[in-house]
Amino acid sequence: MQTTSVDAIRIATKGPGDVSGLISMISSGAIDPSEILAILGKTEGNGGVNDFTREYAVAALCAALAPRLGLPPEQVEQRIAFVMSGGTEGVLSPHITVFTRRDVEGRPAGMSGKRLSIGMAHTRDFLPEELGHSAQITETAKAVKAAMADAGITDSADVHFVQIKCPLLTSDRVEAANARGNKTATASAYGSTAYSRGASALGVAVALGEIAPDVRDEDVLRRDDLFSSVASTSAGIELMHNVVIVLGNSLSSASAFEIGHAVMTDAIDAPAVVSALNSVGLGVAPQAKTGRELVNIFAKAEASPNGSVRGFRHTMLEDTDISATRHARAAVGGLIAGLAGTGAIYVSGGAEHQGPPGGGPVAVIARLSD
Repeated sequence: MQTTSVDAIRIATKGPGDVSGLISMISSGAIDPSEILAILGKTEGNGGVNDFTREYAVAALCAALAPRLGLPPEQVEQRIAFVMSGGTEGVLSPHITVFTRRDVEGRPAGMSGKRLSIGMAHTRDFLPEELGHSAQITETAKAVKAAMADAGITDSADVHFVQIKCPLLTSDRVEAANARGNKTATASAYGSTAYSRGASALGVAVALGEIAPDVRDEDVLRRDDLFSSVASTSAGIELMHNVVIVLGNSLSSASAFEIGHAVMTDAIDAPAVVSALNSVGLGVAPQAKTGRELVNIFAKAEASPNGSVRGFRHTMLEDTDISATRHARAAVGGLIAGLAGTGAIYVSGGAEHQGPPGGGPVAVIARLSD
């Protein structure tokens, strides 16, 4: 099996279109643009269907990378997986995390244990009426397995985070399905994000053996007991297929990084965050562990659908001024930032079938100095 070396670099941004930090690192030789496989970012939009900061950020990155890759901007997005999560409420700070991968001769002498590995795959394009249904689940499961193979990961227990960019419905897409005599999961663009995210997460759970493969259309958004402990899904208007990024540890990796995860059972589950930090040899901030450095934390957040957290009522679902997803990102972001010692963390809202109801996965990447 080919040995690869994976790097993960977090870069602060001054706005959705700011690429100066990335370009500076490319100019200094710290990042080889030809080795970039994926970029995950947090932008300061509202995180809704009309959050154009995500598209703006991707357009700026494609324009900046195009001349350095010798490609037109529209082809850069076909080569690199871009996942922009809108919403940096509270103390969350806009940033991007750049993942690079290159082939190497072998592991350095003395390197032990499994190291960070990354793989990517795409599903086929979906019809609008397939979003939120079993077709999306099945095709996503296939893509997750393909991404695992691309990452050199053979054991599902070594998968610690699966980031997916999935489609959503628009009025034109709903009308197209209706013209074919088919019905979509919902006619609401905003509502479709939950269906698409949920079905994609169930696809991860099927691929990793977390749930049985006999998931039905009617289980999506209804069976709270069906979920993945490592899935993170985000819906966007700019595509009609799923982009799947698998992050885990592998013996075929010579990376200086490791990844681990835990599952938050609710929005104030601090012990789960500590467990995730501990899984890669880190502690609560300030991380004074010798030879270990925090790179980033990736987490999902949602307002508990039963309207309470540990027996006490919350108002996130009832607030007409601020959406529940923005409340959840701010709450979970504040909790994790306090434990991590930084607000430059990736917290995404909308956790349908991504962890238990009201909770979600939390993954940590650390750099090792050995």
